[in-house]
Amino acid sequence: MKQQALLYNRIVRNKACCWIFILLSALLLTGVSGVAAQQGGTQYFPDTGHNVSGDFLLFYQSIPNAQFVFGLPITEQFTDPSTGRLIQYFQRARFEYFPELPAGQRVRLAPLGEYVYQRVPNEGQLNIFTPIGCRYYDTGYSVCYAFLEFFDKNGGEPLFGKPKSPFVFYNGRIVQYFERARFEWYPEYSEGQRVVLAELGRIYFDLIGEDPNLLQPVKADAFPGSITKIYARAFTWKAVTRTDDTQTVYVIVQDQTLAPVSGATAILTVSWPDGSKQSLAQTTNAYGLVILSFPVQAQTHGSLVTIEVEVLYQGWTSRTVTSFRVWQ
Repeated sequence: MKQQALLYNRIVRNKACCWIFILLSALLLTGVSGVAAQQGGTQYFPDTGHNVSGDFLLFYQSIPNAQFVFGLPITEQFTDPSTGRLIQYFQRARFEYFPELPAGQRVRLAPLGEYVYQRVPNEGQLNIFTPIGCRYYDTGYSVCYAFLEFFDKNGGEPLFGKPKSPFVFYNGRIVQYFERARFEWYPEYSEGQRVVLAELGRIYFDLIGEDPNLLQPVKADAFPGSITKIYARAFTWKAVTRTDDTQTVYVIVQDQTLAPVSGATAILTVSWPDGSKQSLAQTTNAYGLVILSFPVQAQTHGSLVTIEVEVLYQGWTSRTVTSFRVWQ
């Protein structure tokens, strides 16, 4: 046991010294200035003054009536401090990024209809159901008449989810909540325009007290367009850990000139030996650096822990992998 402990300490010390040298060298050579760019894979929306990038933009563009259903972006993408996930608010939606899912399935819509329905009191309900003009769902609610026509025409269950309420009254209007939307009835509007989607993205943003500074527009010309590629490097503080320990991961993000990239989002997916996954995220600082620590608990001696790193920045993506072994 004593020899094992000595070996463990020697490996950790040598690994740490090596990477401290590499890290300091990289930072000294590249300086501390942050950079930003708007490149391919990013679309700027001047009406609200925000960008949509990367997988979020691909998902947005995959929906034929995206601007009608989701609205325009009202924030940039940012890391949700409560979940560690990359998110972005739109007028009527919130996009969430799940890097652990297969490509093409990583963007999900937050269930804002469900969230808001739980937080906003209604003014009574209107129970209507007939076999004609209604469709019943296993949530216990039906979609009927003009709401059903609008539902089927504009994306149905894949976009709006299932109904989560009956007809209820809100601000004197008939509305109905779905998992990801709220339909509102405006009888004074023209035929075919009487069903309106509530701006649940902004409503929920305000309900939970998100930072209002996130709503501030950015300038399209704030991005000089100098970045043609980003590079991510990742390493662990310890080459091996104990079965109950703490590990720290360092991620360095640089552009094609090896200048640090500030404001990039690094998403780490830790694959544990038992098959479970843990997702962590953080934004790079002025040095293009992310430092994330997490506990290692009750892991099997000799097992390998793999960490996949995905870095997102203004439509650019870089991926890398690092790992460590549980020693004793």
